[in-house]
Amino acid sequence: MAHDFPKDAVKYSQSPVFTEETIPAALQRDHYTKEGVWGRIVVTSGALVYTRINQPAHTIHAGETAIIFPEELHHVAADGTVEFQVEFHRVPQAEGAK
Repeated sequence: MAHDFPKDAVKYSQSPVFTEETIPAALQRDHYTKEGVWGRIVVTSGALVYTRINQPAHTIHAGETAIIFPEELHHVAADGTVEFQVEFHRVPQAEGAK
């Protein structure tokens, strides 16, 4: 698995802004993105704990981002007050590719 965000990835969607009170339950339990879909967690205030399968938990602070790898189990939890959103990216397929 690649460990860097693809340079040619294009943002195609983003979540609403979540707070410690509005984080959906689905994000707080293990879940994953689809094949070929990369995510970027963008924390705008406070702190968020991001846990990837088989990795130690990592706290993301305001002004920081974290990568969500395609098809990798992960979950998040508020560390006090927080505001964040998730951007979704994918690499465009070459023209004519199937």
